[in-house]
Amino acid sequence: MEQVSAGPDRRESVLAISVEAFLRYGYRKTSMEDVARAASISRPGLYFLFSSKQELFAAAVERALQQDLQRVAQALGDGAVPLEQRLVDAFDAWTGRYLGAVGGELLAVVEAHREVMTADALDAPRRFAGLVHDAVSVADPARPPRTTDAVVRTMISAAIGVKQQTSSREAFRDEIRVAVELLLHSRGHAV
Repeated sequence: MEQVSAGPDRRESVLAISVEAFLRYGYRKTSMEDVARAASISRPGLYFLFSSKQELFAAAVERALQQDLQRVAQALGDGAVPLEQRLVDAFDAWTGRYLGAVGGELLAVVEAHREVMTADALDAPRRFAGLVHDAVSVADPARPPRTTDAVVRTMISAAIGVKQQTSSREAFRDEIRVAVELLLHSRGHAV
């Protein structure tokens, strides 16, 4: 487990550690005492950084989602890599990396606790879809926009299904690669 640093990075360290606890135990079962213990700081020290468990949870999840979206954007933005590989890397960053992790997927935690989430956190899936859509559109500008929309929605649905049917990140990557290749090359529109 990550150790909490002193100084300006302390808050970031606590956020990183707390998201692990929330993924492992869930929002309701994770106490501020659990997070303080995991972060090796006092409970008053934790309350100095975050006034409530709700504030800590929302900040930790939003930080993790932002990092996931940055990983996705980085994967999709590497024009030297073929689109199929960029998409596999993006879906891996968004979903695959949570396979085999203790606890669950970040988006499942968000969905289960919508009432305490920020608007940015709730908007993250739409932003992910937009990044994927943009990458597919740029790679194949001749593809009609409605077809691109359908392909992206189907890729996302495939990733959800693959996630449910695989138990390892490697298996997820293999299966999502097949789905991406089939969808990109459907209807005579090769990318």
